Amino acid sequence: MRITDLAIAAAAVAVSLTAAPALASPSPSEVCAVAPGALRTLAATADASVQRKALRDIALGEQLCEARNRPEAARKFRAAATLLGTDLQTAMAGVAKTAAVQ
Repeated sequence: MRITDLAIAAAAVAVSLTAAPALASPSPSEVCAVAPGALRTLAATADASVQRKALRDIALGEQLCEARNRPEAARKFRAAATLLGTDLQTAMAGVAKTAAVQ
């Protein structure tokens, strides 16, 4: 294998690794449809102070969804998920999995 072939292969791997998280992320409309319910379910069992902060972020996220500012809404939902000890994708996947089982 020549050095140029190796360089091209390395560049392709680097591009695919950086693109992988973006491909795994839910779409913005999916976030606005699923995240509030999923996060409220998690917040129901959280400590009172954590619950209050998470619910505030969830409410702000919903308002941002209504204003069609989905990237900012996703940030608020991610912040709420972090407060609740998880990440947004995991929280949303739990709701999707539960809905599929029923």
